[in-house]
Amino acid sequence: MGTKKVFRLILSVIILLFLAGIILYPKLKPLLSKHNEDGPARGFAGMRGGMQKTFASGYVIVPQEMSELIISTGSLLPDEEVELSFETSGKVVGIFFEEGTRVKKGDLLAKINDRPLQAQLLKLQAQQKLLKEKEFRQRQLLDRDAISRESYDQISTELQSVEADIMLIEARIAETELRAPFDGIVGLRFISEGAYAGTQTKIIRLVKISPLKIEFSVNERYSGEIAPGFPIIFQFPDSPEKFNANVYAVDPKVNIETRTITVRARYPNKNEELKPGRSVKVAALLSKIENTIAIPTEAVIAEMSGEKVFVLKNGKAEQRDVVLGLRTESQIQIREGLEFGDTLLTTAILQLRENLPIQLDTLFTNQ
Repeated sequence: MGTKKVFRLILSVIILLFLAGIILYPKLKPLLSKHNEDGPARGFAGMRGGMQKTFASGYVIVPQEMSELIISTGSLLPDEEVELSFETSGKVVGIFFEEGTRVKKGDLLAKINDRPLQAQLLKLQAQQKLLKEKEFRQRQLLDRDAISRESYDQISTELQSVEADIMLIEARIAETELRAPFDGIVGLRFISEGAYAGTQTKIIRLVKISPLKIEFSVNERYSGEIAPGFPIIFQFPDSPEKFNANVYAVDPKVNIETRTITVRARYPNKNEELKPGRSVKVAALLSKIENTIAIPTEAVIAEMSGEKVFVLKNGKAEQRDVVLGLRTESQIQIREGLEFGDTLLTTAILQLRENLPIQLDTLFTNQ
């Protein structure tokens, strides 16, 4: 019986508290809301505000000079190069050069056995001598009308025939001689004295390295800008030294597969200090623009709608749509969208968005 009284008492208290809460809630609600806004909520909002501030580096944009520069990879080629062979076949009876030495145009480099041809030449020369004497006597007789014109023409024809045979033998003898077609340096020989050489047998390579040719390719859109006389600069990948050369020939046809044109320049190489066959980096300056805006390539954000950058404006990031111009290895010209004096943001690019508070950690002058 006592337990029931306790239960009823507790139940009554709970009911009274519930009714009191219903009555007092409308009066306490404004106080609770104000406490939430002024207390913990304000602290979290301040924390969120602190996290939004982003550190970035910037450039102050100033007028610059910008050049359109073509960078390409090329090769050094000899001015002339040929692998020499005999024009006829036979046994090599003489080699008259030292490997790696300089030779002059017309120098005799190697010789094939020509003794049978020399014997034929001697025979024909003897016949020529007799026919010349006979032709001389026949012409004197013809002048005195002692012989007919037909008789003189016969001996004259015989003499001409022998002289033609002599010319043919001399040409065949010349084919047994291997001579330098131009000044240059001979390389390593491919044959020894006493070997049999045919018309396809390589004897020696002859190279002319003064001057040198520089062959490289450029995009087809520059086909109308590079012409003979155009200056270029080239250097080896492992050396800072630069060399000047001038274009002397441009291929008239664009390569269909690569959409490039082949260009050749010439370097004097007077001291023959450069050797052909090496790879070089070629730079060709096409145009120069003064007082323009040029920014680092990494500051440009490419999107489907176009390119944009971010500048610092009143402590916040501001997006600018830009129109691009010339490009170099590290910079891009901005034709529209930026002005001199703007502070361009160059780091934290992926985190930037419109009106994001920015704290500059580094500020440079873009020059």
